[in-house]
Amino acid sequence: MREENVNRKPIILFDLDGTLTESGEGIVKSVQYALASLGIEESDTDKLRAFIGPPLTDSFMRYYGLPKAQTERAVAFYRERFRSIGIFENKLYPGIEEMLRTLKEAGFVLAVASSKPEPFVRTILNHFRIADCFDEVVGSTMDEKRTAKADVIEEALLRLGQSEHRERVLMVGDKEHDVIGARQSSVACVAVLYGYGTREELENAGAAVMVETVDALTAYLLQAELQSCPRY
Repeated sequence: MREENVNRKPIILFDLDGTLTESGEGIVKSVQYALASLGIEESDTDKLRAFIGPPLTDSFMRYYGLPKAQTERAVAFYRERFRSIGIFENKLYPGIEEMLRTLKEAGFVLAVASSKPEPFVRTILNHFRIADCFDEVVGSTMDEKRTAKADVIEEALLRLGQSEHRERVLMVGDKEHDVIGARQSSVACVAVLYGYGTREELENAGAAVMVETVDALTAYLLQAELQSCPRY
C-alpha cells in the first residue's frame, strides 16, 4: 500500500451476507432444513430471515429456545445442507464487483470480516470470482469459538497488522451486530440499507453513517478519509 494511502484512506472490512451478497434464500432454506431435522416445522420463511447475518448458535437459541445440545445439532444439520446446496443459493448485489475493483484500483486495502465460517466465506468469494479483491478474509471458526462480530473484527485487525492502528479501519455491514461489533472494536462503521437490516435497527445500534445503495456506498468509500470517518 502506498504511503499516501496509509495516511489518508481507510482499510475497509466488509461483512458478507447482506453487504456483498444477497444470500437469504440459501440461509433460510438451510435453517428450515435444520429445524425440520429436529422435528420443528417452520413454514414462515419471513421469520427465518432473522438468521441472516448473526451467528447461527445465537439465533437458534434466541428464536427457538434451543438448549446447547440441540443448538449444536441444529448447526450441524444447517451446515449439512448449506455446504452443498445453500451456499450457492446466493448472488452478488448488482454493482458489488465493480465497486470492489474500483476501490482496489484506487489503492484501498480490502478485507472480509464475516460471522459465517471462514471456509464457507472463501468458497463464496471464489465462486463469484472476487477473492482476488481482498487482502485478507476472516470468518468465524467451525467450532463456534469465534462468532461474535467484535471477535471477527479483532482477528482481521491482527492479520492485517492494524491492532494498534484502529483509526485506519472502517467496517461496512448491514446488521446491528456489525455496528455494535465495530463500536466494541473502536473502528469506524458505515451501515448499508440495501441488505437485511432495517433503518430502525441500525439507528438503534448507533450507526452514524447509513447509505441506501451500492452506488452510494461506492461514492462514500471513495471519498472517505481517516480523519473524517465517524467511529460508529
